[in-house]
Amino acid sequence: MLIEFKVNAKQYKMDVCPTMRLLDLLREELRLTGTKEGCGEGECGSCTVIMEGKAVNSCLVLAPQICGKEIITVEGLADDRELDLLQQKFMEHSAVECGFCTPGMLMSAKALLMKNPHPTDEEIRTAIAGNLCRCAGYSKIVAAIKDAADA
Repeated sequence: MLIEFKVNAKQYKMDVCPTMRLLDLLREELRLTGTKEGCGEGECGSCTVIMEGKAVNSCLVLAPQICGKEIITVEGLADDRELDLLQQKFMEHSAVECGFCTPGMLMSAKALLMKNPHPTDEEIRTAIAGNLCRCAGYSKIVAAIKDAADA
């Protein structure tokens, strides 16, 4: 099946299997390996990307569903080798422990800040509720997102 889509502002036209997941297209076909597979069932948030301005679990999206859409992955946050403010704040607040959840957390947080530039702590916690952190670093993550919003 031939689909056209954008990832990180770059246009693509690809022939894909109708059952291919967006996660696999990103990791295997486009070699964008920042998006992680944790559970493969939409429970952990490790594979979160932004599709048309909304955070989605890429393990639950079939590749044909992105036809005509724009996707942003964690690789698309940095600009000309300069980190996104959100990435900088994660570093400043030591909001990265093992790092496995970090790409998904960043993408959920970015989607929130795109929609709501000044969220409350409760709105931040709701936005990242679908992202599990094995290290339980939630307070640092929330502080980093809040700091990015306040900057």
